[in-house]
Amino acid sequence: MIETKKSLFDNLQNFFGFDNFKGEQEAIITNILAGNDTFVIMPTGGGKSMCYQLPALMSEGTAIVISPLIALMKNQVDQLRAFGGSDSIAHFMNSSLTKADILRVKDDVLAGKTKLLYVAPESLTKQENIDFLRLNNVSFVAVDEAHCISEWGHDFRPEYRKIRQVISNIGDDIPIIALTATATPKVQQDIQKNLQMNNATIYKSSFNRSNLFYEVRAKRNVIKEIVKFVKQNTGKSGIVYCLSRKKVEEVAEVLTLNGVKALPYHAGLDPKVRADTQDKFLMEDVDVIVATIAFGMGIDKPDVRYVIHHDVPKSMEGYYQETGRAGRDGGEGVCVAFYSEKDIDKLQKFMKDKPVSEREIGTQILKEVIDYAESSVCRRKQLLHYFGENFNEAGCNNMCDNCCAHHEHFDAEVHLHKALSLIKLIGDKFDDHHIISLLLGEETAQIKNYEHDLLEDYFGTGKEDGKNLWNSVLRQALLNNFLSKDIDQYGLLRLTKTGESFIENPYSIRFVLNRPMEATDEDESEDGGPKQGGGALDTELLQMLKDLRKKLAKQKGLPPFVIFQDPSLEEMCTHYPITNDELKQISGVGAGKALKFGKPFTDLIQKYVEDNEIDRPVDMVIKSAANKSALKVFIIQNIDRHLDLQDIAASKGITYEEILKEIDTIVNSGTKLNLNYYIDEVIDEDKQEEVFDYFRTAEVDSIDDALAELGNDEYTREEVQLMRIKFLSEMGN
Repeated sequence: MIETKKSLFDNLQNFFGFDNFKGEQEAIITNILAGNDTFVIMPTGGGKSMCYQLPALMSEGTAIVISPLIALMKNQVDQLRAFGGSDSIAHFMNSSLTKADILRVKDDVLAGKTKLLYVAPESLTKQENIDFLRLNNVSFVAVDEAHCISEWGHDFRPEYRKIRQVISNIGDDIPIIALTATATPKVQQDIQKNLQMNNATIYKSSFNRSNLFYEVRAKRNVIKEIVKFVKQNTGKSGIVYCLSRKKVEEVAEVLTLNGVKALPYHAGLDPKVRADTQDKFLMEDVDVIVATIAFGMGIDKPDVRYVIHHDVPKSMEGYYQETGRAGRDGGEGVCVAFYSEKDIDKLQKFMKDKPVSEREIGTQILKEVIDYAESSVCRRKQLLHYFGENFNEAGCNNMCDNCCAHHEHFDAEVHLHKALSLIKLIGDKFDDHHIISLLLGEETAQIKNYEHDLLEDYFGTGKEDGKNLWNSVLRQALLNNFLSKDIDQYGLLRLTKTGESFIENPYSIRFVLNRPMEATDEDESEDGGPKQGGGALDTELLQMLKDLRKKLAKQKGLPPFVIFQDPSLEEMCTHYPITNDELKQISGVGAGKALKFGKPFTDLIQKYVEDNEIDRPVDMVIKSAANKSALKVFIIQNIDRHLDLQDIAASKGITYEEILKEIDTIVNSGTKLNLNYYIDEVIDEDKQEEVFDYFRTAEVDSIDDALAELGNDEYTREEVQLMRIKFLSEMGN
């Protein structure tokens, strides 16, 4: 044993230059070298790769490493070669290689030069590759990202289900090592059962990453919030995750506009571009990668300082793995997720067309994310509980937003006793949604079917306490092990021995009341609603700006709304723009209006800020990417060519109403458009004059007010809208 140890440490030093193993690496490697099946559950950054790389380098033959991502394979092969090994010591075999490349790889493997062969699961199952691998001495098979086997995992891949069968076809008694960073008890069972490794030695490290700070923010004006955060962390490496490719491109563009070295990364990009982007991030030529979830699996960049989720993650496993890419060197790691009920709605719609069983699994997984985001309990405690690990929140050391915040506690003894007693009475057949609905007195179909509305001691007796309190009770009953959740049965609640004991002998207990997330999707604020940034609306400044607008309007003989509309003035009162560039970032103020009317307003705001010693919000300097700019340019160009508006709309696949709204926005921002060619075709000259004269004297530019004054029978909404556009364009721009 002493010799093996010496050999182990010698090889660790020779191959990797390390003097000591991390955590349970030594025990795991020894177990693999003994030819035993091994199951490793280790958090991201814990050193999983070493667990199969070192024994592969020390063993006779070639180790097959099954990995789901081409980027991951390339990264690890490059690293192994960089440690001083020859180019043939490690290879990968996947769809990115040419036929000549594959032949070269096979020659090296057959010659016994290759110690690690990385294979995608799709490549592994091809008969020609199975036949080839049979010809070789396979030391062991490592199944990386093993959670992909389970439908309950966050990244289920059907090809992973076939791995056991393929290994059996390659040879008898080949040892297997399965590795994952994210596995709930249910997923762990699935992995062992599917790989037929129930007798494997299990090494399970704590899931706690004590250096990571977890925070969930309500989703308001999220792109500005992200730019602010990144600018405050200039020079640090970070990853921003988005659910859609379109949003990835948009966020990367905005960051670049604001002087951040950022690049997008998603599956729609050319493989060469993706590989180049990854290399730039590793080599620190790029500070921020904006990506879909495909980026970062196994990427060995230890100094990622923050991970931001632009959209709420699909699962707790995904969230844990993605946040785990921060602070892998043990240094600072900040994890910020933006949460919105609209995101949840979108994710639920994605599941709508999936098979029933898959949809039910997806719903359960998503519900855990909602509970995590909306709860006021220690984030770390919730996260670790999800992976079957108990954690005392006192050990968080204020490393999450909830532990840093002021909490509202309540005496939960009576409520907890009532909830647990109810679950005992009706049996372990219902989820938390049913229990809460029953206590609130909601007559759902399920409650009526089971006649639970007849339970006088329970039905409706919790109505006055409200849904938020009962959510808090049941969430913390789970976290404190009074209840368990049966994942196999889609989240049914079951009493534990602790819960049974509490029913018999209740005692005083205090729980934290959830703070409901009043989140709004960022798109709402972009349509002219008030935006977050400068805090509450400055009503004193608003009155001053309205007075200035009225004075300018009189001087120029224009209605006040032609200069700036009310939503634009209100936004100025939260962001305090003091330069022309800053003013252009206000909704409804384009370059034209800023140039024509802006200076008196920015002068007034600057004096007001100085006189009142106002600390202006930093985010005012953020430049936004006009995500509709291409459409706007297209509309302007085609109006210049005198094309019919209906035809312009049809060519872009939008409705006539939508194109009028776009034109309205263009004109309101200060761009002059000549629509006479179209208006003359659809509105009589007399009518045009009458509507134009109406707007000359109108106090507001409301279409409804105009129709009421001019007569609904005489004019259509479309006619008034077109004439308002003509009026604003000619008089204000």
